[in-house]
Amino acid sequence: MESRIEQLIGDLEEYIESCKPKFMSSTEIIVNKDEIDDRLHDLRRKIPEEITWHRKIINNRDAILADAQNKAKALIEEATVHTNELVSEHEIMRQAYERANGIVDTAANQAQEILDKATMEANDLRMQASRYIEERLAELEAITRSAIQATQSHYGKLISSLEQHHSLIEANIRALEPVDEYLEQPPMDEGMEEQG
Repeated sequence: MESRIEQLIGDLEEYIESCKPKFMSSTEIIVNKDEIDDRLHDLRRKIPEEITWHRKIINNRDAILADAQNKAKALIEEATVHTNELVSEHEIMRQAYERANGIVDTAANQAQEILDKATMEANDLRMQASRYIEERLAELEAITRSAIQATQSHYGKLISSLEQHHSLIEANIRALEPVDEYLEQPPMDEGMEEQG
């Protein structure tokens, strides 16, 4: 069964796949920052919920293990009670010891099997939960790192483009400023009066 985190990661991957490629680029895409932020927020919110859920499962396994220990203890106590009841007479005592030892051995074996099985299941579940959490966190870290790198790249290109435009505007302003030699020439009317 797919977890909610896996669904959110799948949705995020589908969203990234659906984004339009950046003009003249085969590796960069245009993403909606609010959309990515919303999806990452959902993912951050779900991770603690899933960790809590897995902890509950592990705690349930621990409860099963404790229950198995209690049952084993009860079986041993019951066997001890039977032993005490059966040892009242000599012949009965011998038979009682044999039966009691058999019951105790059987109870101990059953209890050990229950404990071993519960311990293995609990350890396996802990390992699965830890591995699952590590994988989800690694995926989240990779997505976050990719988003940060893409954002830094976009901002770097934007600043470079703005600096180029600024330089062009400054060059145009300088080109429009009057040259000193034109300012030093007398007006046209005064020159014409001197010729006349």
